[in-house]
Order: sequence, then structure tokens, then C-alpha cells
Amino acid sequence: MNAIILEQPGAFSRITKDHPGPPAAGQVLLKIRRLGVCGTDLHAYNGKQPFFTYPRILGHEIAAEVIALGEGVTHLNVGDRCAVMPYRNTSTDQAVRRGKTHCGDHVRVLGVHEDGAMQEYMLYLADHVYPANALSLDQIAMIEPLAIGSHAIERGQVGSDDIVLVVGAGPIGIAAILMGQFKAARIIALDMNQDRLDFVAHKCPGVDTMKVSDGVIGELQTLLNGDLPTVVIDATGNKASMEKCVEYVAPGGTVVYVGLFIGDLQFHDPYIQRKELTLKTSRNAYPDDFTKIIRLMESGLLNIDGYVTHRLAFDTLTETFTSLYDPQQRVIKAVIEF
Repeated sequence: MNAIILEQPGAFSRITKDHPGPPAAGQVLLKIRRLGVCGTDLHAYNGKQPFFTYPRILGHEIAAEVIALGEGVTHLNVGDRCAVMPYRNTSTDQAVRRGKTHCGDHVRVLGVHEDGAMQEYMLYLADHVYPANALSLDQIAMIEPLAIGSHAIERGQVGSDDIVLVVGAGPIGIAAILMGQFKAARIIALDMNQDRLDFVAHKCPGVDTMKVSDGVIGELQTLLNGDLPTVVIDATGNKASMEKCVEYVAPGGTVVYVGLFIGDLQFHDPYIQRKELTLKTSRNAYPDDFTKIIRLMESGLLNIDGYVTHRLAFDTLTETFTSLYDPQQRVIKAVIEF
């Protein structure tokens, strides 16, 4: 079968590998039908992704079809369209025992720690696969990034009385905005890219937008009648942006970091102590985030029309992938069609 492997930064190769064969007990054989392109994939291609080793088959935002079931699998049927939760634990360590299955010491993420879905077929754990027959392939491929946004909102403990500033209006920032709206919070999007802010303004009525400048704090206070956001969610993975977030948040507020980069963050300790800030990270998502997204989309309450802006063909991906870096393309979210 065909697969695409990232041999080293900037170097994709199309390879032929063995078919994975029949599923073992508790496994499912999947045919990949659609695959979202994540910031992880873009960073890995550029050699800037933490937790990553080469060579690696990328891809973890998966829409697949069930081809065969292993013994004991009862919640799926052959032919089902399905989503995949692409994080598994290889040991039941302290975090896993406490229910934090998304951040165990030995969590393995498809396309990062082990080969992902940029291939025609794959075997995976059946209990990490969710039927979603009422949804389109595009919707299913977007479940994982939306689950990331959902988890970030839950990490911020966002409520209806919160003012939420989402820094970075890329795919994950937009996912956080969409999920934050279900909490009835006031939301502001901050970005350097006016095209992305225009997309948010069109897609998410009621969300305020603001372009990055030297006067962001003053602009926030003007917009909020002297107040500041109570929750700041950074989805940039940019060092300068992440360090600036502690200035944007109100005293007693919470900063949630969804994006990450290879490097260190530095804060002036008396400043964050004076404001008694809560600093959190948000990694991956819970199974409940996946089932929530599926139900919200099935009900029609979560509408992602327009979220996918670009499409690439698996057969020509090695030639077209770099087009996603072109700012003239105005990419919000790209998918790979098989």
C-alpha cells in the first residue's frame, strides 16, 4: 500500500509498505478517507515540532472507514465512517490511573511518537475509534482539532461570566472560540493576520476581533470598559505571544497555553504573583471531548461550514504540501483527500 513518510525536515518520500493485515483482538482495520493537516504536521515538516523524531508518517486528524473488526469489538460495524482519538498510553502510569489519559508519561500520539495516518490503511485500538455515520468526511476529520479546542476551554474553566481572549485565530484558536461560545462567554480573538480575523468575524457572530499592536492592553480596556479578560487562551505556539499573555489577563485570571514551541518561557515572578495568576497548559483531549463534538455536530448545533478552506490530494501531496505555507493562499484549514 502507499504511504508518505517525512524522512527529515523538508523531505517527504512516497513509499510502498506492507498492508497491515487483519486486526487482532480489540483492534480495527481502517481505510483512511480524509486527513486534516495540523500545525503539528506543518511544524514537523519545518523541523520545529517538540516530542518528534524522524523518519515519521504524519497525520492524526482522521476520518476513516472500518474495513475489518478484531475479536471482541462490538461498537463498530464494517463500513462505518469513524473518527479516531489518536493518543494512546503504553503504560498505566500515575496520570492514567487518575483519569488523565491524555498526558501520561508514556502517551503516544499518532504522527508524532508513532506513525500516523498519511497512509492508505492502518490498524488501531478499537476503543479509540468513534462511529460517526451521520457526519461528512470533512466533519469527521475536524473532530480532533475541535476536541483540542474543547479541552482548552475546559482547562480554563470558562463560564458565562468570563471574558475570554483567544490569542491566535488559526484552526485551534477558532476551535476554542467555537467551543467557548457554548459556554456563553464573551470572546475576543487577537491575531496579526487580518484575513483570519475577518474569517472569525464572519463565522462567529458576537465575537470581537482585534489586531496585534503595541496598544493591545489599552484597546482591551477600552473595549471592556476598563476591564481585562479573565481567561486568556494562547493558540500561537509563539514565545513572544505566550509571554505577553500574562499582561493581557485580569488579576486573579487564568492563562491557558494550547500552542507549544521548542524553548523556554520567562516571566517576571513578582508580576504574576501580584496578579495571582493561574497558568495552565492544555494537551490533547479527553474521550468525552470527542463524543461531545460528535453529538454537537450531529445535532447541527456545531456548524463548521467554511472551516476547511483548502484541499490536497494524497496522490500529489509530496508536490503540493508546501503550498500551505504561502500566505497568499490564506489557508485556515486544509484536508488531504484519499
